[in-house]
Amino acid sequence: MTETIHNILHEISCNQSFLLTTHEGPDGDAVGSTLALASFLRQIGKEVCVHYRDPVPDLYSFLPGAATVQPHIPDQDFDVAFVLDIGELRRAGEEFCRFSRIGKMINLDHHLSCENFGAFNLIDSTAAATGVLVHRIVSAYGFELDFQTALCLYVAIITDTGSFRYSNANREAFTIAGELIDCGVNAWDVAEQLYENQPKKRLELLSLALATLELFKGGLAASVTVTLDMYKNTFADAEFTDGFVNYPRSIKGVEVAVFFRQIEELKFKVGFRSKGKVNVAAFSAALGGGGHHNAAGCTLDGSLEEVKELVYRTVEASL
Repeated sequence: MTETIHNILHEISCNQSFLLTTHEGPDGDAVGSTLALASFLRQIGKEVCVHYRDPVPDLYSFLPGAATVQPHIPDQDFDVAFVLDIGELRRAGEEFCRFSRIGKMINLDHHLSCENFGAFNLIDSTAAATGVLVHRIVSAYGFELDFQTALCLYVAIITDTGSFRYSNANREAFTIAGELIDCGVNAWDVAEQLYENQPKKRLELLSLALATLELFKGGLAASVTVTLDMYKNTFADAEFTDGFVNYPRSIKGVEVAVFFRQIEELKFKVGFRSKGKVNVAAFSAALGGGGHHNAAGCTLDGSLEEVKELVYRTVEASL
């Protein structure tokens, strides 16, 4: 791990132009870690372009640098591309995967099943968030954290640890968070932005999703669903579903929660969450997906009934 960070620092020192990207439908860790790395690189004099396949969710638009994220990659050469929090390279999107004007690719991730597609792969499933890996890099460089970089890192860590409620909220995560607070990050200000600033249509969408609640396997598992019709009826979209899977998981006795999110007429994203006893990454992998012990997902083709039947059968067999 130390050698990999040393190699990454060498690439940062020896190169000038950097392209940063993350997975489709970026979450708090994806946005926070890429913007923190971008902030650091710019402050040490590097040229940086941040590209996402999908727009920055409005929830994270308050982060420094969010407005600079590009929907398309500029037609130029880049010395190095950093790919963060992605699991599988294809999740960066077709445009990035086809882009060939990159000298070297570096992979930063904390997914248990992440692909080793980089020239250097800094992958550590014990890290609470990819933002933790960025913090390790900037610390090893000797960079003195400023408020903007600290804010992005804090959001990366607080969102991926569920506000330090999840089992991945380890000592390192708390130690880094304390350091970021010392840099001027205000915990309440961040919490207000993330949790006390919801648009009305998100709650309207949530109310429709909760109406689909189903318990199965004798109450050990539960699911909720969001369909395309629900988006149409509430004028909401996929970015407002972040965290929906936590509602069925919060039910007493439930060990595994499932979230079905329709993305096309016959295609669904399926998210899994565990309270800790069940490794949801195992049956997510069996369905062609990946993730962590407590959080995983996959994409399945078929009608809602067909997808549910397959997922329920897989989860029940695991339980």
